[in-house]
Amino acid sequence: MSGRYYEAEHFEAYARLRREGLNQWSDLHPCDRTGGYDDIQSRPFLDRVLPTGGEVQGRRVLEYGCGTGGAACYLAQRGFRVDAVDLVPDAIELARRRAAERGLEILFAVQDVCHWTDVGDRFDYVIDIFCLQSIVTDDDRARLLSAVRTRLKPDGRYLISTAMFEPERVYDDNDHYDQSTGIVWTRVPKEVADAVRLGDSWFVPNRRHLAAAALRRELERHQFTVLEQSGRFGGELVCTPN
Repeated sequence: MSGRYYEAEHFEAYARLRREGLNQWSDLHPCDRTGGYDDIQSRPFLDRVLPTGGEVQGRRVLEYGCGTGGAACYLAQRGFRVDAVDLVPDAIELARRRAAERGLEILFAVQDVCHWTDVGDRFDYVIDIFCLQSIVTDDDRARLLSAVRTRLKPDGRYLISTAMFEPERVYDDNDHYDQSTGIVWTRVPKEVADAVRLGDSWFVPNRRHLAAAALRRELERHQFTVLEQSGRFGGELVCTPN
């Protein structure tokens, strides 16, 4: 394992998606497999909070952590002007291919959102569909949230669907859940970048599963107002920059 804690898993996952001809990240786990490329996670949430019909005209959306582009394609089909980024070149290549197959114009780019430097345009919506839980450390989350805020129009909306702390969730023997931070630490065979020693083993930060109130407080600390928090365990949020 090399690079930052979030890199190896994602590079390996999208390489496997290409090899096996799978549609999206959830297809890597048989129990989570969807009905195909156009079966978008969080579609009911997006359908409920996004405008429709003539209100879509000219609205710009930025999706980060777009993966193979299913949500980006869905939004473009609804009439939004869509930019979408992901850390992994394989993911972006697959996303561009699927968009081209559908005759959609989407601006895809490879980008590490934990180190997002160019500001560029501002957007009506910035969308996160199950990416935030993979941005784990305080520093990385602070950089990401700052980048989101600077890319939103003053009246823009930040839409989040994320995995949350679940009281009944069971972590396996290779994971250590820190209740004080919400960080899931995953065992690795040796010391690597970002690893810490817990007992006799090395662990890297793998996920961040926050309780609803903790996630709301984090967003508020980073100058967002949470307009709505709903969904399973509070993992669907509509925010606006302060």
